[in-house]
Amino acid sequence: MRNFKDQMGNEVVLPATPLRIVSLVPSQTELLFDLGLENNMVGITRYCIHPKSKVGSAIEIGGTKKIDLKKIIELKPDLIIGNKEENYKEGIEGLQKKFPVWMSDIKDIYDALFMIQSIGELTGKEEDAYQLAYKIKKDLTGYHAPYRLTASYFIWKNPYMTIGDDTFIHEMLSIAGFSNIFMDKKRYPVVSEEEIKERSPDVIFLSSEPYPFVEKHLEEFRQLCPDTLVILVDGEMFSWYGSRLRHSVPYFKVLEKNITQWLARRK
Repeated sequence: MRNFKDQMGNEVVLPATPLRIVSLVPSQTELLFDLGLENNMVGITRYCIHPKSKVGSAIEIGGTKKIDLKKIIELKPDLIIGNKEENYKEGIEGLQKKFPVWMSDIKDIYDALFMIQSIGELTGKEEDAYQLAYKIKKDLTGYHAPYRLTASYFIWKNPYMTIGDDTFIHEMLSIAGFSNIFMDKKRYPVVSEEEIKERSPDVIFLSSEPYPFVEKHLEEFRQLCPDTLVILVDGEMFSWYGSRLRHSVPYFKVLEKNITQWLARRK
């Protein structure tokens, strides 16, 4: 019998190392697979798409906000892993009455590293998780962009939604070399065209998720801010707080190259 506390302060009791795991969060699903737990993964959400070669082995149990409780009960998990922001309170509370549920709560990179190591401890993969967290910390803290530019990061259209200073994306934006022009706001605020024009960031990022911004949306923002560089970005590199963080710095270096070229042309 082992007792743990999750990142929301809940006590989680595990009689033994879990053999049947359900994950309710895509980035944490990828982490579990990358820790070598593919034989233990019995349930995932429809949004759990990585690693592509392995996720098909688990049963789909609905979405992150619409959990199929009946399916989960049938799977008889001995551990469920969720997240405060991505899952809904009532669904989690229902699961907690029946199963051990460990919840993450991620605001910054140190929360993410703690989550990675904690999941390693929960699942008997302590050493693998420690090595992964160490590499991610070393890479992210060792990266220094050659600029500090203002930026806005959009996650939705109609209405325009961006990110405030209490989000993990804000943290990753800062690591990548950018100051969030909407850092005076909280969570995921709706902003107007007038606000975007008035604040006129150096760079506008259009994320691939949750709204799937694509090439046709670039001109719309260029019309709003003609002097701003507008870029489509891979949202997973800014918002997935599990093992995908290993790929963030190489991605930031590709962005760095493109932005440095743009800065040189602007002079």
